[in-house]
Amino acid sequence: QVQFVESGGGLVQPGGSLRLSCAASGRLFSIYAMGWSRQAPGKQRELVAHISSLGGTNYADSVKGRFTISRDSAKNTVYLQMNSLKPEDTAVYYCYLDQPGRRYWGQGTQVTVSS
Repeated sequence: QVQFVESGGGLVQPGGSLRLSCAASGRLFSIYAMGWSRQAPGKQRELVAHISSLGGTNYADSVKGRFTISRDSAKNTVYLQMNSLKPEDTAVYYCYLDQPGRRYWGQGTQVTVSS
């Protein structure tokens, strides 16, 4: 099993910044990908950012140039730096970790962008 501790969500004004963190623990293989997805009320969950075991990254078009994903493999932690936040970024953000044949999900952290 894999456990997660997510932090960094909250309320921020449009144009502001937040940094999400997600630390994984448990039965982890040495090589795995991690990332973030989000789900807004009434919408499907969507991929936000993904970082491979070798550090390659992918972003949703809606966040390119504003969000940056990074990881600290020694700490089994993935980060999401979110800048220039918009009201449409409001959602529950979930981190995930990919192991062979399975994706594990964190419990989610709320991000609200509002004035």
